[in-house]
Amino acid sequence: MAFELPPLPYAYNALEPYLGEQTLTLHHDKHHQGYVNGLNEAEEKAAAARRSGDYGSIRAISDAMAFNYSGHIFHSIYWECMSPDGGGQPQGALAEQINKDFGGFDAFKAHFLAATNAVQGSGWGVLAWQPLGSKLVILQAEKHQNLAEWGAQPIMVLDVWEHAYYLDYQNRRPDFTAGFFDVVNWNSIAERLAGCR
Repeated sequence: MAFELPPLPYAYNALEPYLGEQTLTLHHDKHHQGYVNGLNEAEEKAAAARRSGDYGSIRAISDAMAFNYSGHIFHSIYWECMSPDGGGQPQGALAEQINKDFGGFDAFKAHFLAATNAVQGSGWGVLAWQPLGSKLVILQAEKHQNLAEWGAQPIMVLDVWEHAYYLDYQNRRPDFTAGFFDVVNWNSIAERLAGCR
């Protein structure tokens, strides 16, 4: 079954002034769709290799699958991590886990922003549930798939590829990442954490 682009969970202009309509339209309809298309193409090539028994291109196929799948899953989470009604601070079990693992919300936010702003080139800031440690961890993802911790489940992601913010912020990544906390959808993130346990 082919992968499909999920609909944006709000109107394209719903996050203004944080992100403009043009940015969200291009990012969702072109960039995210491109990862979905790339993933489906890679899946088809892998199936063809199995049918033919010719694995001469398997390294490139595997690379394309990892890159495009990771791009697709991160973007699918990213859209849900924002809401026109977002912002503030988390409550309940998510807030308790953040306090336990980071020593409070302010320390968590500072750590998350520092790690996200320091991503080399294109990538993501990631808050993930680490099942072996039973704790939340902050990760950097270069491209989409590099520097992952196997088994860690992303619950909040922030896209810092330039296409995510350049039309609105040019090269001011720290302004973009700081603004994310004005639209962050803590309810969605809390639901994702609950599903990890």
